[in-house]
Amino acid sequence: PPKAKEVRIKILATGICRTDDHVIKGTMVAKYPVIVGHEATGIVESIGEGVTTVKPGDKVIPLFLPQCRECNACRNPDGNLCIESDVTGRGVLAEGTTRFTCKGKPVYHFMGTSTFTEYTVVNEFALAKIDAAAPPEKVCLIGCGFSTGYGAAIKTGKVTPGSTCAVFGLGGVGLSVIMGCKSAGASRIIGIDLNKNKFEKAMAVGATECISPKDFTKPISEVLSEMTGDNVGYSFEVIGRLDTMVDALASCHLNYGTSVVVGAPPSANMLTYNPMLLFTGRTWKGCVFGGWKTRDDVPKLVTDFMA
Repeated sequence: PPKAKEVRIKILATGICRTDDHVIKGTMVAKYPVIVGHEATGIVESIGEGVTTVKPGDKVIPLFLPQCRECNACRNPDGNLCIESDVTGRGVLAEGTTRFTCKGKPVYHFMGTSTFTEYTVVNEFALAKIDAAAPPEKVCLIGCGFSTGYGAAIKTGKVTPGSTCAVFGLGGVGLSVIMGCKSAGASRIIGIDLNKNKFEKAMAVGATECISPKDFTKPISEVLSEMTGDNVGYSFEVIGRLDTMVDALASCHLNYGTSVVVGAPPSANMLTYNPMLLFTGRTWKGCVFGGWKTRDDVPKLVTDFMA
């Protein structure tokens, strides 16, 4: 059961995100044994002492990126990486212990959410109450993948109307970046992926054209420069590969371009790049959960989806 300031949730639907796979492959730090999953919709089953923001029966989205509303990141209007986030893989709740056991031994939490289970316990500050009518199997994706991609374009990249965007990686998050670019009014949105089977879906959600680097002998940054008359304003790396991060940076305009790193990078690797890529004026940005403040913004995103 939940302890003070904690909430137990019955999970109704959960998405599967590549980050869960990173834990299984060992490229992301976690304590084992662990229950992964961080993208879900559920119903509040019971609450611990002192919980005031939700009650049993409320429909909620657990938040792998909490919002305590008290730390520096939460108090800064541009911040969202709350100090309560379990990015180091502690595997326990704020109180310091786990709510899962198997045969008397502890089983650890993942990102404070652990949604691949029928019930989970989360801290009250890691929960967004949402519209009761929202379809669980759709809005669970607002708990990570959709919001991360959509926000990368709208909030972090701040894509402007009429601009040209290049999106590297056309998985679920990449498609959400395309939706964000379209929503922001971009006039050209170029999808880039080795797998051409992904092109149809990318075009359906807003890409204006798609290309595969396999079809060219020259670097993809040169291909994009020729295609656009050297005018890619925004590029997004939505794969998590070091080489494509540098490619995406090199692909946006050398003076006023912005490149956003959206894909989670492998934990043990260091990146080498030519600093001249930045010296000429480009902006290189990171992006956690699309820049959204989770408890404030997730309910609004669900409302927008419902509308």
